[in-house]
Amino acid sequence: MITLRGAGDRGHANHGWLDTYHTFSFAGYYDPAQMGFRALRVINQDRVQPKAGFPTHPHRDMEIVTYVLEGALEHKDSMGNGGVIRPGEVQRMSAGTGLTHSEYNHSGSEPVHFLQIWIQPDESGFAPSYEQKTFAADERRGRLRLVASRAGREGSVSYRTDTDLYATLLAPGQTVTHPLRPGRHAWLHVARGAVQLNGQELAAGDGAAVSGEPALALAAADHADLLLFDLA
Repeated sequence: MITLRGAGDRGHANHGWLDTYHTFSFAGYYDPAQMGFRALRVINQDRVQPKAGFPTHPHRDMEIVTYVLEGALEHKDSMGNGGVIRPGEVQRMSAGTGLTHSEYNHSGSEPVHFLQIWIQPDESGFAPSYEQKTFAADERRGRLRLVASRAGREGSVSYRTDTDLYATLLAPGQTVTHPLRPGRHAWLHVARGAVQLNGQELAAGDGAAVSGEPALALAAADHADLLLFDLA
């Protein structure tokens, strides 16, 4: 079964400095039918204006993944980490028993466009931690590249949730297939471009929940930047 979640059905808020879309309930957007999917709790698509951002704020008991599409995002946290996240890089913060951090547009002239993802961990009470890795476009082009997993397999970032996160860049006409093991579920998020999922058309900002399917067949109708979550 495939259940589509259209880009236009997401929550939306424009604060001037921040233009944000919420796939699931978040902040001022609440829909009891859209509280997440399996362990996946948040997919926010954010565009932040130059020199603007999120001041220091707390997190707890959540796995937080940031995926930059355009621009550069500056990060600082209470663990002493600081740096800039750019396209092709994946940042993971395990909030654990608690941390604070801030996120700002690193540029004084260009906006930053990124996805922030929250996934519920399988356990609690662990010390917070941080990780950031680069996955070059060639690693993601025409294939599903594992970028986050519970054990940090294949050089992916590691976190404490039974969720495999894949990224792919597809050119028009390219196809990839992902087998879905019995009892597993998937969520596909189209960050950019357009794709067919098992024959169903999705465009930028669309998502799809997948359960009870033996495989996901993805065929790009346009240049596509996709994230695929394989979930318990």
